[in-house]
Amino acid sequence: MLQDMKRRRFLQTIAAAPSAPAVLAAQQTAPPPAPAPVKILATGRGDVVAEPVPRFFTHVQFEALRKLSDLLVPAGNGAPGALDAGVPQFIDFLIGQSPADRKQLYRSGLDLLNEHAAKQFSKPFGALDAKEANSILRPLMVPVPWAYDPPKDLGSHFATTAHEDIRTATRNSREWAEASKAAGRRIAGPQLYWDEIDPIYKG
Repeated sequence: MLQDMKRRRFLQTIAAAPSAPAVLAAQQTAPPPAPAPVKILATGRGDVVAEPVPRFFTHVQFEALRKLSDLLVPAGNGAPGALDAGVPQFIDFLIGQSPADRKQLYRSGLDLLNEHAAKQFSKPFGALDAKEANSILRPLMVPVPWAYDPPKDLGSHFATTAHEDIRTATRNSREWAEASKAAGRRIAGPQLYWDEIDPIYKG
């Protein structure tokens, strides 16, 4: 009697449990879990992917600096201009780390250019075409007999300082060095430009 009961329980357990082949078949036919999606991050040079934004100057001041840089050191004869060399972005950083009086000179000078542009053409300096911008800039460009004796007039003082900074930054840039190398010109040390008497703006 006891053996019969044990046999019946064993048969019931076997009947209730799925067979090994059935379990194996279910595992083989079940679709594998989908792999997690792979996120691909685009990479690239920061100065190519994103447009640089001003950090020290306001947007209007920075656009005036861009226009000024393009006028003072344009590209030509195989040499990069100030915009090609990223000079406005460099000066934005440089002036942001400069003493207070130099910060004030740049801010006031750029504001002055924008004021003249608004008065004469009803738009900011950065939005002027080359002819309009030149008509504002030309009267400010005066001869400088000595580097440590800048003009007393704010506009001329700023134009003189900015011109020297923009020109020096351009000629010390990687872009200038690469263009010089490609043209077969030999570069020995930093390419600083200075004349004892510099009329600054000719033409």
